[in-house]
Amino acid sequence: MNNTAKINMGSVKLKDHLLRRTSLGLSHFEIEQIYNVSYEQIVEVLLSPESQPDYDELSFYRSHPSAEFMWEHKHAKLNWFYRMAHSQRYLQEKMALFWHYVFATGDLKVNNPYPMYKQIEMFRKHGIGNYRTLLIELAKDPAMIFWLDNQENHKRAPNENWGRELLELFSLGVGHYTEKDVFECARAFTGWTITNRISGIQLGNIPWIFEYKPEDHDNGEKTFLGHTGNFNGEDIIDIILKQPACAAFITRHLYNFFVADEPEVPKWPNEPPRDPKAIEYLSKVFVESNYEIKPVLRALFNSDFFKEATYQKVKSPVEVVVGTLKLTEHLGGPDPEWSLIIKEPNSMGQDLLDPPTVEGWHTGKEWINSGAFINRVNFVADKLKNAELPGVKIIIENVKQSSTSDSPESIVDACLEELGNLKLEDDTYKELIDDIKSAEGPNGNGSSIDHQIANTLSIIAGTVEYQFC
Repeated sequence: MNNTAKINMGSVKLKDHLLRRTSLGLSHFEIEQIYNVSYEQIVEVLLSPESQPDYDELSFYRSHPSAEFMWEHKHAKLNWFYRMAHSQRYLQEKMALFWHYVFATGDLKVNNPYPMYKQIEMFRKHGIGNYRTLLIELAKDPAMIFWLDNQENHKRAPNENWGRELLELFSLGVGHYTEKDVFECARAFTGWTITNRISGIQLGNIPWIFEYKPEDHDNGEKTFLGHTGNFNGEDIIDIILKQPACAAFITRHLYNFFVADEPEVPKWPNEPPRDPKAIEYLSKVFVESNYEIKPVLRALFNSDFFKEATYQKVKSPVEVVVGTLKLTEHLGGPDPEWSLIIKEPNSMGQDLLDPPTVEGWHTGKEWINSGAFINRVNFVADKLKNAELPGVKIIIENVKQSSTSDSPESIVDACLEELGNLKLEDDTYKELIDDIKSAEGPNGNGSSIDHQIANTLSIIAGTVEYQFC
């Protein structure tokens, strides 16, 4: 292979890596469309979601009216799940999922799907914008207010739940504030509440509304993180943003989500980042850009530490399911089966819109260190084994065209390339070769070759290497 070919192949692999991390999966048509530009241009397209088409909302609602009216939790989940699989604003949806991880809110307590839907819509709107704006919108978000009991936070009886989680899990992390700071933070957010908290099938979508009640706000002097004054909630957020720990905390979250799996957040006070220099670099960009998220993402995606971090993240259940549907082009439009498909991530350990605690899900290798692992393998294998699915047909044809011969090695290599240029352990690779040899062989009719390739794809889906992205 000449140097030009090596450079081109390296460019393709980098684009593959970028798109695996910044989307929830792409169809073959989408990949062809976006591959026509350079890596740097792809980054800019991803960072400008408004320039790309969204999904066909009206067509979806005509087939799934319950997803529009959202009487139950599953309806809000269907709405978002379908959008993740069909919107071409890839990074916008991925960032909405990111903030759902960080600002984990669950419908088990909220018990109203519409405020949950509106929260995700807020993440979608502000997720690539300014972090200060996002925190203020979060503090006013009805689902979050109810989730962390700020409607019970009164000047004569402060409730610390929101204040504590704002500091511990949303901005600074343990060790960067005191119990006194939590109490003063709670005082500053008294009077931030919600009205119209009713719901019901007969009434349809009735939005909960943020309301600031000045008569219930504590106007007394407060001392928070070394600053003293008559602070309101926005003043508290401004003080938080000036803390060096804030930039490091949020950029470590971004590193964990986009670059490589970090330990769980509760371990962060005692375990340093995998790449302290990367966190320092991203934090500097974050502060210098006045807390804008987009410049941080641009710096991250164009960095060497991102480009070199291939296959160092375990796919989440949502990524597994949506990515598989996109790859195989199963359910390419409205279909009754969508109501069943949305249950698949649950069986793999991730109930979208209902994280187990305010800490969210434990990610990384914990996704595959449980009995749920077999469910994710079976889901992907069943789809890839179906040689009649449009996306699988395309993969099979690509494998047949790129195989230099009918040898088992050539077929396996081509399959691995189609599934993301995977590199397997020697023993696993040999097992795939032996499986083809033990079959009737690829040297039969076209149908038998197609099914052998599909079978090889499904076996690859069960490997440890395939669980990473």
